[in-house]
Amino acid sequence: MPTSSESARDLSDPQYREAVIDLLGAMAYGELEAFERLARDAPMAPDFYNRSAMAEMAVAEFGHYKMLRARLEELGADPDVAMTPFVEAIDGFHASTTPNDWLESMVTACVGDGIATDFYRDVAKYLDPQTRDLVNAVCADFGQSKFVVDAVRYCIAEDPKVAGRLALWGRRLMGEAVAQSQRVAVQREALIDLVLGGLGPDLAAVTRMFADLTEAHTARMKSLGLEA
Repeated sequence: MPTSSESARDLSDPQYREAVIDLLGAMAYGELEAFERLARDAPMAPDFYNRSAMAEMAVAEFGHYKMLRARLEELGADPDVAMTPFVEAIDGFHASTTPNDWLESMVTACVGDGIATDFYRDVAKYLDPQTRDLVNAVCADFGQSKFVVDAVRYCIAEDPKVAGRLALWGRRLMGEAVAQSQRVAVQREALIDLVLGGLGPDLAAVTRMFADLTEAHTARMKSLGLEA
């Protein structure tokens, strides 16, 4: 639970405002990229049902992007400028984890996007109420997790041999996500201070945060029927 001092944070504090703009910029670009990735991968689906489900997921991601962009504009920030510092890291992650088929795309949608969601939900407890509500709304599960879990488990039941390959893919996603997150952390001081709840550059706190992300990743892989 956030402390009273954390709950009292507001956007009149220049450093906090900078961190919020960084956070929303990172989220906005991530949502835009997720929309593009899902729309691009949808034709790999084995049938129209799964293809349309992926298209619906893409539409939802674009809706999140518009929400974040609108909030950045309300704060007087240029959304394009706010997103730019995170393009290299997010593009780097996806360039290193381009799926080879529909199943890998599904695991990316669950595991890769899930890592980001876990991270943002953790940060949300240190935010002012309005920003916290927006972050939690963007991170809300609108049914996509069940669709992906059911689809992957069905395919594993049909062909158990794919489980090993998908487990390796999930591990690769986690490794790349951690590497790119650490890269961003050392470049955006205000954001990392926000991530750590105002504790400053505490290595132990960073270690705990990534340990929590790893635990959540393991649970998500298990839900897919995969070994983390």
